[in-house]
Amino acid sequence: MTYHNPVLLKECIEGLKINPNGIYVDVTFGGGGHSKEILKNLDKGRLYAFDRDFDAQENVPSDEKFKLIHANYKNIKRFMRLEGVRKVDGILADLGVSSHQFDVAERGFSFRFDAELDMRMNTFSSLTARQVINNYSEAELSDIFYQYGELRQSRKIAELIIEGREEKKIHTTNDLISLVEHLVSGKRKNQFLSQLFQSIRIEVNNEIDSLKKMLLDGVDLLDSGGRFVVMSYHSLEDRLVKNLFKRGSFSGEINKDFFGNTIKEVTEVNRKVIVASEEEQNRNNRSRSAKLRIAEKNGNQR
Repeated sequence: MTYHNPVLLKECIEGLKINPNGIYVDVTFGGGGHSKEILKNLDKGRLYAFDRDFDAQENVPSDEKFKLIHANYKNIKRFMRLEGVRKVDGILADLGVSSHQFDVAERGFSFRFDAELDMRMNTFSSLTARQVINNYSEAELSDIFYQYGELRQSRKIAELIIEGREEKKIHTTNDLISLVEHLVSGKRKNQFLSQLFQSIRIEVNNEIDSLKKMLLDGVDLLDSGGRFVVMSYHSLEDRLVKNLFKRGSFSGEINKDFFGNTIKEVTEVNRKVIVASEEEQNRNNRSRSAKLRIAEKNGNQR
């Protein structure tokens, strides 16, 4: 099964500052590229990985130091406790949708294929893109397109969808595209559709709330000196990661103690965001929008 080449692989591994006997978590296993590289650096250590897509099972390495957990990464703390793990030495998160999910037409993630509107990362989940498009109110749809897709025409898009579904149900990606594609033209069309599909996918999979919970619980799970390595691919995700690592809150507000010291649990390792080299961008299209941020848990270093 084809998955994307791991993005910023060298930079991620260096960012984790791997202890060969430490405990690590890859919360976005996917094709297993990052996990396999982490395993190469472990001796008596242990690697746990999360993925809610059951297709990921086909990529599990044969290594006794590894365990894949089929669950949403927002439950990282609960599942680690079930494994008897209270603290970990590093967490890696490669956010977004895998190339495999985009390339499998029937998953409905991509506007490149005519397929059922699905977009579920976990195919056993109940909410689908088709339900969102056909059942949400005009106001709810407009909010999703504006907040998660950052689309200025969010109200007009929602209005067109409501009008379209009054005539017939919207079942496929092409059904949806045909209703709204006239709003933009030329080179802007792909970007417009990408943002539209992104917004629906985020709603279907509750991605923003899941990300926030994973980040907060991940920070809590890290041992002193442990590293949090996060790659994001759009501004909504990157803003949350940046604010938490830099300022200690998702809103960007700085919390201070009585003495005026900033209260936060992690410190940025790379003050400037890391992006892929020109060579990697030419070799791997997915790396072009990747932004890598690394933070270290405060406390006594081991």
